[in-house]
Amino acid sequence: MESRMVNPFQKNSKEALRLLQEKNPAFKPVLAIIQAGDENLMQEINQNLAEEAGLNITHICLPPDSSEDEIIDEILKINEDTRVHGLALQISENSFSNKVLNALTPEKDVDGVTDINLGKLVRGDAHECFVSPVARAVIELLEKSGVNLDGKKILVIGAHGSVEAALQCLFQRRGSLTMSSQWKAPQLQSKLHEADVVILGSPKPEEIPLTWIQPGTTVLNCSHDFLSGKVGCASPGVHSSGHIEEEDVSLLAAALRIQNMVSSGRRWLREQQHRRWRLHCLKLQPLSPVPSDIEISRGQTPKAVDVLAKEIGLLADEIEIYGKSKAKVRLSLLERLKDQADGKYVLVAGITPTPLGEGKSTVTIGLVQALTAHLNVNSFACLRQPSQGPTFGVKGGAAGGGYAQVIPMEEFNLHLTGDIHAITAANNLLAAAIDTRILHENTQTDKALYNRLVPLVNGVREFSEIQLARLKKLGINKTNPSTLTEEEMSRFARLDIDPSTITWQRVLDTNDRFLRKITIGQAGTEKGYSRQAQFDIAVASEIMAVLALTDSLTDMKARLGRMVVASDKSGQPVTAEDLGVTGALTVLMKDAIKPTLMQTLEGTPVFVHAGPFANIAHGNSSVLADKIALKLVGEEGFVVTEAGFGADIGMEKFFNIKCRASGLVPNVVVLVATVRALKMHGGGPSVTPGVPLKKEYTEENIQLVADGCCNLQKQIQIAQLFGVPVVVAVNVFKTDTRAEIDLVCELAKRAGAFDAVPCYHWSVGGRGSVDLAQAVREAASKRSRFQFLYDVQLPIVEKIRTIAQAVYGAKDIELSPMAQSKIDRYTEQGFGNLPICMAKTHLSLSHQPDKKGVPKDFILPISDVRASIGAGFIYPLVGTMSTMPGLPTRPCFYDIDLDTETEQVKGLF
Repeated sequence: MESRMVNPFQKNSKEALRLLQEKNPAFKPVLAIIQAGDENLMQEINQNLAEEAGLNITHICLPPDSSEDEIIDEILKINEDTRVHGLALQISENSFSNKVLNALTPEKDVDGVTDINLGKLVRGDAHECFVSPVARAVIELLEKSGVNLDGKKILVIGAHGSVEAALQCLFQRRGSLTMSSQWKAPQLQSKLHEADVVILGSPKPEEIPLTWIQPGTTVLNCSHDFLSGKVGCASPGVHSSGHIEEEDVSLLAAALRIQNMVSSGRRWLREQQHRRWRLHCLKLQPLSPVPSDIEISRGQTPKAVDVLAKEIGLLADEIEIYGKSKAKVRLSLLERLKDQADGKYVLVAGITPTPLGEGKSTVTIGLVQALTAHLNVNSFACLRQPSQGPTFGVKGGAAGGGYAQVIPMEEFNLHLTGDIHAITAANNLLAAAIDTRILHENTQTDKALYNRLVPLVNGVREFSEIQLARLKKLGINKTNPSTLTEEEMSRFARLDIDPSTITWQRVLDTNDRFLRKITIGQAGTEKGYSRQAQFDIAVASEIMAVLALTDSLTDMKARLGRMVVASDKSGQPVTAEDLGVTGALTVLMKDAIKPTLMQTLEGTPVFVHAGPFANIAHGNSSVLADKIALKLVGEEGFVVTEAGFGADIGMEKFFNIKCRASGLVPNVVVLVATVRALKMHGGGPSVTPGVPLKKEYTEENIQLVADGCCNLQKQIQIAQLFGVPVVVAVNVFKTDTRAEIDLVCELAKRAGAFDAVPCYHWSVGGRGSVDLAQAVREAASKRSRFQFLYDVQLPIVEKIRTIAQAVYGAKDIELSPMAQSKIDRYTEQGFGNLPICMAKTHLSLSHQPDKKGVPKDFILPISDVRASIGAGFIYPLVGTMSTMPGLPTRPCFYDIDLDTETEQVKGLF
């Protein structure tokens, strides 16, 4: 590599790469070269230069007779490979068709051969593109040889394609008059007579005499086909002091290609850092009166999800597309963006709601539409996946509403990408394993049971991996099944599950009240083993809570294995791992762990992932969706997520359970309030789904609003316990008056809210929440003083008491004998240091749904205490909790239908 011309460029590339690696130690650019043939000269040159500069290089060697399609297939693979930062071709001249060259992605085209890179060069945007290294080498060599190109006549002979175009462009930029010719052109001799500089782009044919070149003419030979790797004939006998040999051009071009590689790496790194998305937002044309949710959703055409993914910085191999408008996002993105700073983290919670709900999802979506579509700030909404049970029951869908929705809303509300179905399958597999194990243990001897659990296969008996883990747990340090003693075989084979302690229920994603209590095992084949059991709604499964709190596949597998399903007859916990089903559960959940990407009505991104019950579980979307979104929005961006029910339930669990699991620190709480709910807390008549609202709610009533603001004030104080600033969002309904709205905002600020603003996103979209977005941005700029409410090392009873008194306002708690015995058992089993997930009504701060406002001096009764060990929390039951909703007299399904001609869903809301 001894070349005075090459060394400065190599030194420059090496230093530039060193500076990049100082900030990004793991970064090493990779150049891929697709080669068709056995020419090794350029391969060796590229290898040496790359190693010298600190790059990695990989050669893809194809047969010399590879077809155009075979070459393109390899190019497309490299285009999608995120580990490769540059791609070059060493193929025969005949293979350089436009189709092949333009198959390269311009960002990796370090030889500058694609139309996009050439077009940018011609347009004068050389700093934004890759310029042909051969063309640059020609210019560098001429200028370093002392040739002043301004006004000179340049003749380029025998060059083709991108090199010819780049040469002409670069010469013209330096004031030269450029001519092109092929060797057999009739005017070649006269052009050679006129030329001051001759560039030989391909080997000179024998029949062209050297005498045609005028003495004193500078001749530069670049006939080494840099792209194909083949060397042409030199030009001996050109007696000109200006002759520059082809080897100089080839070597310098290779060095300049390395320089392009470093530039490519620098651009790639820059793209991994925070940048403002170039998002094409969808325009809204709000109508008045506001149409139904499904009409609005259907009136907007969503962007193709792969387009949205590219806009927000996702790579092609990081998404798995489901149809046109949904995609799963792979967790590998977290590794790629691990050094990226997180954005701001915003939680949307609410005051104690009416049974109709107060629009937290709508506010969440309106806020991100305002931030991204109207303030040009990167933002992501992270929402729970709704259960299909309520969709066909009373509540309807959960995609937001009005002009603040996730679209397509029917896909959001029905099936989505099958996560809940995966949870149902995994949950019920575990339920089947429990009862089956009890049956087989009841009907078989120790030896027969052991022989069936560890069968002889092809004359060999082996433990499976999960069985070896069970042996280790039992303290049996043996791996050969034939060496266990009878006592060890019995301990290994028998779980001795006490049926009365089974807590694991079957689930179904349908509201069905007749499954709340059932008897299983009544067929004769079950040999008299029957017991009372029940079905829960699918989202009540602990597997859903595990999905929502996990941060990786490895962690999810461990959590699934830790799930306690019962106790054995000696009082020890029996887990999914003991039943040998952990691996199978993980397989069923391997796709469900990936968040689903969708979009709002204005084309801004949304993650929909996990949907745990907000009473017996923590009611928040997944940790993984939040973590991925926080990386994608970048340091100046915002991730807005929602907590189920009122702030006393969803927000408290978000902070004490979800943030404890994720390690994420929230910046702002948006507390959603409605005039309607405040009137209810002020003493207004009861609100019942399906029944028209009384006139107190549809006419101005300042006194009711003022009296009801006590609940808003209490919820603000709850948020302040955690040290997070609160912005109150008044979700405005058309019957609210200006006086009522102003009063709520004034009283909220007096109660300590950072700000309080009315929101009109339901009627006009993100434009109606711009004031909220600006208030949230300002609040997020303040330093968060986030803290947990309690230390998890406190006894279970003290943690329950802390929540009851500090959050709900209770005087004290009262434990039933069952609750006390369960607490004693969990503490003895080593589960006492888990956080608490209170299962309480969401319709009151107390345990009594009809007690509105801010109830005082009540004793909170704890009827039972259960454990979700895999998810990682203890959940006390305040009163009775239904985990299987029922259908009303007139369910939503009466209105849901399919147009069989258009296949459009009708009647969803």
